[in-house]
Amino acid sequence: MQIIISNSSKDPIYEQITHQVKSLILSGDLSEGESLPSIRQLAKDLHISVITTKRAYEELEKAGFIYSVVGKGSFVAEQNLEVMREKKLKVIEEQLSAVITNSREIGLTLEEMKELLDILYRE
Repeated sequence: MQIIISNSSKDPIYEQITHQVKSLILSGDLSEGESLPSIRQLAKDLHISVITTKRAYEELEKAGFIYSVVGKGSFVAEQNLEVMREKKLKVIEEQLSAVITNSREIGLTLEEMKELLDILYRE
């Protein structure tokens, strides 16, 4: 499992870990039942506090992405990928609605929006 921590990111380290593990699970790079590194091992590998990795794992468990077994470790939980995709799609729709509102306020045309989206998507 490859996790990259950015010191220049505005997101706290535990959120960076959480987002990356979620992405690995949703993309299928981490499969159901696969074990994750122990909290201590991940902290050691990333050169961060055990408390930070513990919080990331707790957030992942709360969100249903992983489960923990005392004495055995943490594992990728069974995912209903269609439900997860729908949740992500709903978030994207909400964000795009806000973008459209802001674009209209400054007089951006639909063609300009499409061009901007195309440029950003390709980056």
